[in-house]
Amino acid sequence: MMNCCGLVTSKKEPVPLKSVEVELEVRDHVATVVSTLNYENKEDKPLEAVFVFPLPGDAAVCHFSAKIGQTEIVAEVKEKQKAREEYDDALSSGQQAFLLEESDQSPDIFSLSVGSLRPGESASIRLEYVTELAVQADEGLRFCLPAVLNPRYQPQGSGGSGGGNVQVTSVPASLVPYSLSFSARVSSPRPVSKVESNCPLDALQYLNTEQTQATVKLAAFHKFDRDVELLIYYKDAHQPTAVVEAGQASAKPGSLMGDPVVMLSLYPEFPQAVMSSVASCGEFVFLLDRSGSMAGSRIKSARETLLLLLKSLPMGCYFNIYSFGSCHENIFPCFSFGIGEGASSALINGLAKEGGGHAQFITDTDRMQPKVMQSLRFALHPTVVDISFKWDLPKGVSVTALSPPITALFQGQRSLVYAQLTGQSSEAAEGCVTVKYSLAGRPSQNQLHFSLKPAEDTGLPVHRLAARTLIRSLEMEERESRGVQEEGVKKKVVELSVQSGVSSAFTAFVAVNKGDGEVLQGPLVVRNVPTPSCSMGRSVQSCPMPMMAMAPTCPTVSESCLPKQPPRDPLLQLVSLQKASGCWVLDPALASALGKTSEEVEKPKLASVNQEVWATILALIWLHGFKMDAQEEWELLAMKAVSWLRAQNAPCVTECVEAANALLGFNVQKDALGL
Repeated sequence: MMNCCGLVTSKKEPVPLKSVEVELEVRDHVATVVSTLNYENKEDKPLEAVFVFPLPGDAAVCHFSAKIGQTEIVAEVKEKQKAREEYDDALSSGQQAFLLEESDQSPDIFSLSVGSLRPGESASIRLEYVTELAVQADEGLRFCLPAVLNPRYQPQGSGGSGGGNVQVTSVPASLVPYSLSFSARVSSPRPVSKVESNCPLDALQYLNTEQTQATVKLAAFHKFDRDVELLIYYKDAHQPTAVVEAGQASAKPGSLMGDPVVMLSLYPEFPQAVMSSVASCGEFVFLLDRSGSMAGSRIKSARETLLLLLKSLPMGCYFNIYSFGSCHENIFPCFSFGIGEGASSALINGLAKEGGGHAQFITDTDRMQPKVMQSLRFALHPTVVDISFKWDLPKGVSVTALSPPITALFQGQRSLVYAQLTGQSSEAAEGCVTVKYSLAGRPSQNQLHFSLKPAEDTGLPVHRLAARTLIRSLEMEERESRGVQEEGVKKKVVELSVQSGVSSAFTAFVAVNKGDGEVLQGPLVVRNVPTPSCSMGRSVQSCPMPMMAMAPTCPTVSESCLPKQPPRDPLLQLVSLQKASGCWVLDPALASALGKTSEEVEKPKLASVNQEVWATILALIWLHGFKMDAQEEWELLAMKAVSWLRAQNAPCVTECVEAANALLGFNVQKDALGL
């Protein structure tokens, strides 16, 4: 690979990438993304353009082609070093070539090299990938089109962000010279209730009366200065489903691509009696990112969220806080969160997967606290163990699991399972899968019946995702083997990648135009296509299960790192005053948080009532009367306060509730408080 030059735009030289067109097709919770990148060489010399960009870490890149004039060249998947050599050889011999490869440092960064564009020549690059859409806390399915590739903190001595020695440059978003067009088509067995975005959209257009199909477009003149996030909402989203996809006609029967593949989407429903219980103790590790990427509002938001988490932990819990900047500590199992545009999906999802947790992404326009508190509630629920699957299939049909074993199940959260079906069955045949597990010492199970009739002409997205899942598992095995049987695992990955047409850490897409045979003359100029720098660093926030990763740069979490002024948000000001036991103290700080004077809050207190009991009832009335819209943020700490009140056996609680309502101007019933 050739080294890239420095910042091209600082020399006012033309950048070859002219426009990006993105078409999104969403079928239920699987997205197929087709991106077309249009290049033009306006220089008087042959040109090589290098574009480094992010994709979802779990995406299956399955097509790469280039069109020059009327000639279309479809790339092939080959072993990575061979693909690089073929690309370099083509450029050396004056031919046109194209190379798409996954970064050696991270599976969610790709490098696209467009080689030997003649002066005045245009080229269109078509890139296709499929990905699963993650379910958010509010049941929306999240699709994100990254707008930026921000520099990451890399180990000393490591290479650039892309494959080979590719460097990443960034410029202000207003100076990025290429445009973006984006359209989406959504279809599902269930009605599409709405589609939301952090960017302006044209009105949602339904394509049928059942409202199961719809289209939407990004508004014209959108500046590609942020991630384009799409949230898709279906009615009755929590229904388990199964999709059986027919194999590729040209593939060998018995192979992954030749046999049907089933994708199960499971939403476990646990007994309410078990789910109503919250763990009385636990161990939590909070991992705090204090690197430069968390400067400004992010470190403030991380601090406030950490405060909420600590106040919400039940009595008897153990916790610790680890922080990292230029150095780091070992990571324990965790839920994880991606903070801000540009957060590494591979890192966030990887942390959650390895820790048996749940990943969520938080953009700069989101409040961090609701999503983090949801994961804390998951962490405090009883642990699901001994998860197993039992398949009931017609005679002559066998099943091979393609997904790694599921290590975590959460109430209402989707789990995806891929499996290969081998053998013949009638079109009317049905299969059944039973998920068995133990919850709080009780054996439980959920069943899903599904038709074995395969869907035809789908473009094989389920096969691609299944292949991607298996490839990632093998890559993980290769990394963990540390050289033992490394070549055998690597060989399996390369074979599966080539067979399925899905990229991997050990393969790359390469295309060479051998068309007219005309050899290019003159030196080859390298141009690095800049990406917008929107002051959005890569950052991670992971939360307990045991863990939370969050953010200015100093060696430990200390008072010198954190702002000393109290939070301005009234809710956070009140939360910061709660004691670890769950109670509040009657003092001027509490009066200020409630918007009253010390005299006003002390005067209505009954003589027989303890000051802390009165203060705690005041705080609970204020939360229920003034902050019900943020209940998911303070619900757990309120439960701790109620538990403390019950333990006091305090007299005159009813009278205290009435007096607190009168003072604060609310009408919150005693039962609503949980008393």
